[in-house]
Amino acid sequence: MSTPQPKYKRILLKLSGEALGGESNFGISAEKIQKLAEEIKQIYTLGVEIAIVVGGGNIFRGLTGSQQGIDRVTGDHMGMLATMINALALQDSLEKIGIPTRVQSGIEMDKVAEPFIRRKAIRHLEKGRIVIFGGGTGNPYFSTDTAAALRANEICANVILKATKVNGVYNDDPKKNSSAKRFSELSYNDAIKLELKVMDSAAFALCKENKLPIIVFEAFVAGNLKRVLLGDTQVGTLVSDVLTQLD
Repeated sequence: MSTPQPKYKRILLKLSGEALGGESNFGISAEKIQKLAEEIKQIYTLGVEIAIVVGGGNIFRGLTGSQQGIDRVTGDHMGMLATMINALALQDSLEKIGIPTRVQSGIEMDKVAEPFIRRKAIRHLEKGRIVIFGGGTGNPYFSTDTAAALRANEICANVILKATKVNGVYNDDPKKNSSAKRFSELSYNDAIKLELKVMDSAAFALCKENKLPIIVFEAFVAGNLKRVLLGDTQVGTLVSDVLTQLD
């Protein structure tokens, strides 16, 4: 029997800070990071080139800080530092299971990470290293979703895989409304128009302009990441230039 082949050669995986957090989604859970690392290893062994953008919401959110009286630019810089903590934690877990990695930062901190250099990032991917992008875009007022869209386009990724707490995009909160319907496919325009808040509008617009598909899937189901890579349409929601469809 032939080995299943991945649908995508080069991907960008977007992980929220909460994906690395403990039971309260705060701080860092070594157990959660280890499980994520094992899931990532499953697709790494398929020969997929993997870049990762991590959020920092389990430690600090710049927007939340500004709502509490912290200057918005200062708060966003604090959030960027939080993403670097997560990037280093994920790097540690991946390397402990034998996967070579590089962390690149959108803000200069040469003692702990490389600066983001597009050509260097691509070369790492070609050499079989996972590249973890921390520090967001390096600029305030931009979310890590926008950073994911930007970096994915810069490295010529084939798709963005957005890991969430639910299996795709719904027309309502499925945790509050049991009748909520999942979209199997969704257009960029409808994702923006319906304000579904899976990613921010700047990220959607950037992906739309460059025709970069996004797959939104549930991160905490074992094997889901691999199933998405192998083209299982029952997992997650595809956001692209398609007509919107409800399951």
